[in-house]
Amino acid sequence: MKITAVESFLVRPRWCFVKISTDEGLFGWGEAVLEGKASTVREAVREMTPYLLGEDPACIEDIWTKLYRAAFYRGGGILMSAISGIDQALWDIKGKYFNAPVYQLMGGKVRDKMRVYSWIAGDRPSDAAAGALEKKAEGFSAVKMNATEELSFIDSFDKIEAVSARVASVREACGKDFGIAIDFHGRVHKPMARMLAKELEQYNLMFIEEPVLCENMESFAEIRACANIPIATGERLFSRWDFKRLLERGVADIIQPDLSHAGGLTEVKKIASMAEAYDVALAPHCPLGPIALAACLQIDATCYNAAIQEQSMGIHYNVGKSVLDYVKNREDFTFVDGYAELPHLPGLGVDVLESLVREENETPHAWINPVWRHEDGSIAEW
Repeated sequence: MKITAVESFLVRPRWCFVKISTDEGLFGWGEAVLEGKASTVREAVREMTPYLLGEDPACIEDIWTKLYRAAFYRGGGILMSAISGIDQALWDIKGKYFNAPVYQLMGGKVRDKMRVYSWIAGDRPSDAAAGALEKKAEGFSAVKMNATEELSFIDSFDKIEAVSARVASVREACGKDFGIAIDFHGRVHKPMARMLAKELEQYNLMFIEEPVLCENMESFAEIRACANIPIATGERLFSRWDFKRLLERGVADIIQPDLSHAGGLTEVKKIASMAEAYDVALAPHCPLGPIALAACLQIDATCYNAAIQEQSMGIHYNVGKSVLDYVKNREDFTFVDGYAELPHLPGLGVDVLESLVREENETPHAWINPVWRHEDGSIAEW
């Protein structure tokens, strides 16, 4: 079997899908995207295509290694996102060839279903309690929300109090056993992060995410010393070598590699195993589409330390189109009592509605993240 074609498609709301075809009629789908840089990642996929044509798609490790190591410049969000989508598509082909879900080819499952959480409250969080109650009524046992809007290095305490009040409203509405995760989103700098963590400890949070940016990971230890709350991070790390620096510091409790950013299933499986050796949990980042979610669930199935899975149904970014719009087997992506069943179709487990993908690509999206500014006019972290 040989690879004969590599196609890429920009589809709303902000995604890029990749289709790899073979001379035996089998094909696979992947999701190669870095949010806000989808066209750039698509071009990287096109530049990698000559290295794929004529190759045996079953040789996934060799293809991955060629795309990563044979290039003089490697790593980073763009190149690794391109590799991620290609890797997902290759695993999809391989599973279809052997007529088995991908997790069966990775050693088999360690669980029967995967706990998932849902987003609430948007980029500028509001009505958090109502959103959380709605998700609880749908059967979810956990939600995640952004902590705050813009925060300067040193900001007013009323913003801390506003965050505390929102979280308190969710805890009061949903009860003591309901999971609440708070995403600092890299918007918060160390002085305010310490204050926020200390204030939020009283609410028994599931975790705080990206309390500061990973380039400042040395500060995680200081923040952890302020509050007994698990720290989650890693969506902006892109390889096992990036995660090595984090794990060696011993400052993260949960890692969040993104299967569309961190090298696909091949790389994230290795990252997850590294984390397990450090007694660190896995919660893959996935505010993306159905292919990325299916890939995450394959990894979750095989990794003992997988704790909970993000998914983007109902997320505020999904404008115009959403996850299930591109899926024929929608019934396989329903959640019961806050859990997702493991995929059962061969490959990644998602039957892509190709006609809609091609239709969307006729008018490609150009999604970019907003630019925020502080009151003094300086750029704020988004």
